[in-house]
Amino acid sequence: MPQVFKVGSYWVYFWTNENMPLEPIHVHVSKDNPAANATKIWITSTGKCYLCNNNSEIPDHVLHKIMRVIEARSDFVMEKWKEYFGEIRFFC
Repeated sequence: MPQVFKVGSYWVYFWTNENMPLEPIHVHVSKDNPAANATKIWITSTGKCYLCNNNSEIPDHVLHKIMRVIEARSDFVMEKWKEYFGEIRFFC
């Protein structure tokens, strides 16, 4: 799984099999190592985060911090997504 960056012990990464047609831009978050059923966060066209699910059961206060970091680095995330998948679609 391509790691985008880490926030403490939490990985922020892309899942390599994102279906065809390609899903809208999002990241997965899990503690220590990537997992198949991890927390999923959509990134909007304005760089904001929208929580799809918290399957990793990240505590709310930690999840909000991670989402703020993702929003602050959304341009970087979008750039990495485009490099890896070749295009970007947005959930909203």
